[in-house]
Amino acid sequence: MAQYFYIHPDNPQARLIQQAVNIVREGGVIAYPTDSAYALGCQLDDKAALERLRQIRQLDDRHNMTLVCRDLSDIATYARVDNRVYRLLKAHTPGPYTFILQATSEVPRRLHHPKRKTVGIRVPANPICQALIGALGGPLVSTTLILPKQDEPISDPEALRDALEKRVDLIIDGGNTGVQPTSVIDLSTEDTVILREGAGGLTAFR
Repeated sequence: MAQYFYIHPDNPQARLIQQAVNIVREGGVIAYPTDSAYALGCQLDDKAALERLRQIRQLDDRHNMTLVCRDLSDIATYARVDNRVYRLLKAHTPGPYTFILQATSEVPRRLHHPKRKTVGIRVPANPICQALIGALGGPLVSTTLILPKQDEPISDPEALRDALEKRVDLIIDGGNTGVQPTSVIDLSTEDTVILREGAGGLTAFR
């Protein structure tokens, strides 16, 4: 049975954040809010937790996960960032974007595109998310919480509880979120490619 924490969306309680981090470090899969929708997350180097996450969403090995990072310095650890990419990231993080970037050797092979060696990176503008990653000291491996046979993410934490209380280790209630997914921007080559139009504005990428 999942634990259920109500964490204040603007002023996250440090005690609950630390308890959530302990659950992640012990191999837990968590449901948590971001600035675009709820997501599932686990620790970067936990293969078993990643497999559980895939099973919940019924995803195969070809589905690329996202690394949810705290800031630009985190991004530079896991992705190659040249001057052009740095300027774009600085202007649009934190925010509701997923950026496809060239992965560094710090990213486990099971998490990047097998042929292109790219990885999705996010820096959400959500205080709970920022507090989690800061206390964890590294990124969360994450995917939007869209359950099988559903077209949209779950935005209501009570609905999350009904759907997932026997399948995850922790549900963080951070209030209702939106259901619009992130905008996905591929910056892994010299050409900027918009892969999905979502919550993030796209003027600067056209």
